Amino acid sequence: MPAYHHGNLRPTLLAAAERSLRQHGAEQLSLRELARAVGVSHAAPRRHFPDRQALLDALAETGFARLHTQLRAALAAAGGDFGPRLHAMAAAYLRFATEDAALLELMFTRKHRPGADHLVEAAAAPFGLMHDLIVQGQAQGVLEAGDPERVGIVLFATLQGIAMLVNGNLVAPELLDGIAQTAVDQFIRGSRRR
Repeated sequence: MPAYHHGNLRPTLLAAAERSLRQHGAEQLSLRELARAVGVSHAAPRRHFPDRQALLDALAETGFARLHTQLRAALAAAGGDFGPRLHAMAAAYLRFATEDAALLELMFTRKHRPGADHLVEAAAAPFGLMHDLIVQGQAQGVLEAGDPERVGIVLFATLQGIAMLVNGNLVAPELLDGIAQTAVDQFIRGSRRR
């Protein structure tokens, strides 16, 4: 019995591709195997993804959209003050980066290849939220004035480093929340106007 309903092949293929990505990595993804996994002819996926590259790009694009949605929800739930918003955004990013590590890696590698302008655009939404949050912290006097992109890179590098430690089994996942809290507190203290 097919694993999809008529008209929903594209999202079904993307969901199956994401499961495969988590289990086997990007190198093992193939349109033929996806077709087999969802119970359609091996030619059916090509109606939505002309080749493997198109499938990988679509996965990356949906990843950026999901990250944007999760960050936006975390920020909305945190209220208007910068500190709680920064903590919420950091926690949401780290949750995504550790729960969907293979997807995040694919998102970044696909984004930085030639001709990936649509992925650069997709990445602008979640990273725009981070940029706007840094600007808010500067406007409220919590963070030192300056180039918000530079400040944001320091924050992003910190979060990405924490995610890599957890994903590499160098830090136990149950320590993630505490480390994130400490990292954000130290970031705020270190970036405060003097």
